[in-house]
Amino acid sequence: MHAQLTYFDGPRSPEEIAAAEFAGTHRIEPLIATFDNVSSYVLQREDGSWFTVTIADSEQTLREIQKAIMSMDLLPGEDVALLRGPDRVELFPVVAAHLQGA
Repeated sequence: MHAQLTYFDGPRSPEEIAAAEFAGTHRIEPLIATFDNVSSYVLQREDGSWFTVTIADSEQTLREIQKAIMSMDLLPGEDVALLRGPDRVELFPVVAAHLQGA
């Protein structure tokens, strides 16, 4: 199992936050759903900065997701100027998991 941390530093304007939420909901989440055994969590601060934690069964799956996201066409109405890419991406092997009630 591997995890990817993807950081989007702030501050971000309300327009940038709305654009990122739209992209996440309408493009990125549906794409990630096409991969088996992948979980993704988005954590956001008040200044609009956020990071995602994506967990998959292999590093290769995470790299395939990265490649697929970066090659996606924008949807009608999306403005590339409002969609700053990640500030950094880190990959880690998962060495332990502590799940309550699983």
